[in-house]
Amino acid sequence: MQLGLVGLGKMGFNMRERMREGGHEVIGYDPRPEVTDVPTLAALAEALTAPRVVWVMVPSGPVTHDTIAALAVELGAGDMVIDGGNSRYAEDGPHAKLLGEKGIAFIDAGVSGGIWGLKEGYGLMVGGSDADVERAMPIFDTLRPPGPREDGFVHAGPVGAGHFAKMVHNGVEYALMTAYGEGYELLAAEDLVKDPQAVYQAWTNGTVVRSWLQQLLAKALKEDPKFTQISGYTEDSGEGRWTVEEAIRLRVPVPSIAAALFARFLSRQDDSPTMKAVAALRNQFGGHAVQRISKSG
Repeated sequence: MQLGLVGLGKMGFNMRERMREGGHEVIGYDPRPEVTDVPTLAALAEALTAPRVVWVMVPSGPVTHDTIAALAVELGAGDMVIDGGNSRYAEDGPHAKLLGEKGIAFIDAGVSGGIWGLKEGYGLMVGGSDADVERAMPIFDTLRPPGPREDGFVHAGPVGAGHFAKMVHNGVEYALMTAYGEGYELLAAEDLVKDPQAVYQAWTNGTVVRSWLQQLLAKALKEDPKFTQISGYTEDSGEGRWTVEEAIRLRVPVPSIAAALFARFLSRQDDSPTMKAVAALRNQFGGHAVQRISKSG
């Protein structure tokens, strides 16, 4: 299948490679000349054969909106746009309407997998009509992990449902990372425990708390046993805030997710071993930047 891909950053670049390895023809566009296949969005649209499919993988917010608005000009009836970034679900309806006025289909796709997705596959949560999702299924099947489709892909509902599901996914992720970080801090505080990393390593098999995030924390601790090379300052990229805001709107209690969000705010005031663990985890699974501690202190 032929596909246009806008945005060749940490995830987009690897997604292009995975889809090409899966036999798809992928033409990528990115403002950086060293990674792009075509010089402009117009050139991307021209290089694709109608009916065209373009996957947008750019930062959420104004950049996504501007990109979709530009594609509404360059594409035409029968084409399709997939927003695979971390857009807020409330933005999907307006984007679908903007594109729909020109007969362009729209799918919102929540994507999880970070920098490991090239090898392991990406967890996908999509929103859109049955017909549109079925049309794009060869792409989804290549990107998702191997195995039964339902174990790595979900058609969550109509437009907006995919990004809503991804928002909740990231809220849960916040809570899990903070719990693992707190466990590390408690182990490190007790003199009886000689090697907190060894404990986390032992938890990777046979325990009820084992998970990919837990394995990544064991890996991070092995690389930097006391997290001496990073500060605990931890950003929040939006989805955790949105999850708490939607929980308030829907009157659903999410105390663990809310606490994890506020812990990130706290990390910007006082250095914390727990938040160092969270920062290290974000770097391990997603390649997110960490703030290094300077040699001068």
